[in-house]
Amino acid sequence: MDRLQGEWKISTRRACAVLQIDRSLYVYKSKRGTQAELTQRIREICATRVRYGYRRVHILLQRDGWAVNPKRIYRLYKELGMQLRNKVPRRRVKAKVREDRRPATHTNDIWAMDFVHDQLATGRKIRILTVIDTFSRFSPATDPRFSYRGEDVVQTLERICGQMGYPRSIRVDQGSEFVSRDLDLWAYQKGVVLDFSRPGKPTDNSFIESFNGKFRAECLNTHWFMSLDDARAKMEAWRQDYNEVRPHSAIGNKPPISLLNGSPADLPVGP
Repeated sequence: MDRLQGEWKISTRRACAVLQIDRSLYVYKSKRGTQAELTQRIREICATRVRYGYRRVHILLQRDGWAVNPKRIYRLYKELGMQLRNKVPRRRVKAKVREDRRPATHTNDIWAMDFVHDQLATGRKIRILTVIDTFSRFSPATDPRFSYRGEDVVQTLERICGQMGYPRSIRVDQGSEFVSRDLDLWAYQKGVVLDFSRPGKPTDNSFIESFNGKFRAECLNTHWFMSLDDARAKMEAWRQDYNEVRPHSAIGNKPPISLLNGSPADLPVGP
């Protein structure tokens, strides 16, 4: 149309007649917002109303003046990964139930933690709580005990947070210790979000899985542990070497301690 008018110097009415299109179709301007604006609004609603499905989101959008079809909202809702999970830890106040994960941008932004199992030379089983800062890859704790309850996890977290500060979020699986009322109450009081992995999706917590693989290969598989105190000493020695000496390929072959005060320009890109 523009080319025709430019070359032949004719009016819009005449050009529409030549091309046999209705003039009202050519001059029509859409009154609905752009896809980007709609997508952003859906994100905003889901960020504050985490238990709303797409139908309630659609109702709120209509109240805001968006003349949109619910099928369109459903499609965008799924593309954004906002579907509610089928299994969410019950009674969890500080549980994050969405999949809108972003990379950590500074120290104490996002931690990850999990358990590793091993045994003493006597055959008695032990459980080790491992914790890692996903930005710097610094590990503040590898804490072995014979058994762990929710209150034991809180005790370990309080100890290391007293040294490093409290994280904004901690990524965990849905183990009984992590969905405990003790941990949820602690997270609520300290303003920490517990970001739960989906059931059967270990890749949701890939940073701690990667760390645990190194921990097992370089420490657990290379030592006999005579007692719990012996296990603590050997694991602590390995943790210090990991944090202060061992080069990490994901952070430019630097030791994790070098990024404790890092900037966004030093942002790691993978486990």
